[in-house]
Amino acid sequence: MTSETIAAGASALPAVPLTVEGASVLHQMMRFRWAAWRALPEETRGQILEEAAGVLGRMEKPADGRQSAVYSLLGHKGDLMLVHFRRSFEELNEAQLEVARLGLSGYLEASSSYLSMVELGLYESTSKVYSGLAAKGVQPNSEEWKKEIEEVLARQRMAMAPRLWPEIPAAKYLCFYPMDRKRGEAVNWYTEAMEERQRMMHEHGMVGRRYAGEVRQIITGSIGFDDWEWGVDLFAEEPLVFKKLIYEMRFDQVSAVYALFGSFFVGVRVPVENLPSVLRV
Repeated sequence: MTSETIAAGASALPAVPLTVEGASVLHQMMRFRWAAWRALPEETRGQILEEAAGVLGRMEKPADGRQSAVYSLLGHKGDLMLVHFRRSFEELNEAQLEVARLGLSGYLEASSSYLSMVELGLYESTSKVYSGLAAKGVQPNSEEWKKEIEEVLARQRMAMAPRLWPEIPAAKYLCFYPMDRKRGEAVNWYTEAMEERQRMMHEHGMVGRRYAGEVRQIITGSIGFDDWEWGVDLFAEEPLVFKKLIYEMRFDQVSAVYALFGSFFVGVRVPVENLPSVLRV
């Protein structure tokens, strides 16, 4: 096969980068009905909190990729945020229903939510795999192509299992926000060549790596699941690092040119055993 043939084939390769997916994730942002809560007898509040502590306490413990956590939100966007990591959307639905059945849910009003799935992008692997298959003359989206791609993804899923099925970090603070890549008339991420997107994502990732000891980042994909394309969870012991990391990322090309951001939610981790102190009147 000539170099011209290979080059022509490369231009026809799929534009979509490979990804591997893991945990299903649901963020539930809630406002608390303080007036109705204060009107309850103290004994009734105690019974409701005891029930909630039993159910949420069980959900809080990591169990084979299943875990929930509670955060006290800062600002007007809500009072509490529940974060659920599960093995499937069915299990997420079960978690949501478990919360809804609690007596405490009568004093919780949903202010927002976000549905997504842990996602790891494989830009570097994608370029190598696509080019290698093209060099062998394998046609994109043929049965042979799909078989070899699935073998690559299976190996990646096994190698990256700890990142695909993480426990919720025990850090004191959480910053969550959704984001998109621009699809405007002048600037459109999805019309850039694979090699150029790979280069920009590498530079973008290098910024995050400089904060590896201070921030734990979990990226979730939400295309087809929610209003934005990705969700980002940042976990840290000090909130200032969120500002520093996100501000520095504003200056790399991916963020400066192609990024759009949704609302930011910042919360303080509340161990379930401490929930009564958060909701005391």
